[in-house]
Amino acid sequence: MTIAIVGGTGPAGSGLALRWAEAGESIVIGSRDRERAAQKAAEIRDRLAGGERGSALRAEISGAENSDACRSADIVVLTIPFESQAEMLKRLKPVLGPGHILVDATVPLAASVGGRATRTLGVWQGSAAEQAAELAGEHVAVVAAFHNLAADLLHGDGPIDCDVIVASDHPEASARVRRLARKIPGVRAIDGGKLENARIVEQITALLIGLNIRQKGHSGIRITGLPPRAYDI
Repeated sequence: MTIAIVGGTGPAGSGLALRWAEAGESIVIGSRDRERAAQKAAEIRDRLAGGERGSALRAEISGAENSDACRSADIVVLTIPFESQAEMLKRLKPVLGPGHILVDATVPLAASVGGRATRTLGVWQGSAAEQAAELAGEHVAVVAAFHNLAADLLHGDGPIDCDVIVASDHPEASARVRRLARKIPGVRAIDGGKLENARIVEQITALLIGLNIRQKGHSGIRITGLPPRAYDI
């Protein structure tokens, strides 16, 4: 399986790339600038090649322009600001075909239009993920996930104390993404139901940002009281 990360040179995208490459997945860092993507891929390779992580470097990590990255991938992860989402998906639509899974981690923060990062914008479709599904087309399985993993923790060395809520109208795609989430140490993945539930998850992200600003932390979420099978794939 090859994972393309659109926006992979940013903090969240490169953090996910680091964790999944460490787990042995094949990663393509996507960027508008191919050279910048290649440089970020080299940085991740260098980090994994040194110290105790060296033995974990089993996967291929490369960089490419966003469209080229998506052509070679089975799963495309979108980790870009909300204000760029629509334009980016219009560019990527010609290379997203049947069999592609599009993972949308976009949050419609008010900061994208000069407001506060602790509030979300109203999206006509209901959520950023539902907008992504509309723009990508019916043949692409869209999954909402990875909104609440702090980028600083992704770039750290330890396990991450956070659950990932995965919402999608495509059960098989949702299961594949939950298995991918569980490759990050400490992370549990939970089936969050239909894609429309991304509306709630996106709003939780804004709440966590506010907590982190006030408390100077890196908060995540844990869902308690579920049976163990809720976290099994």
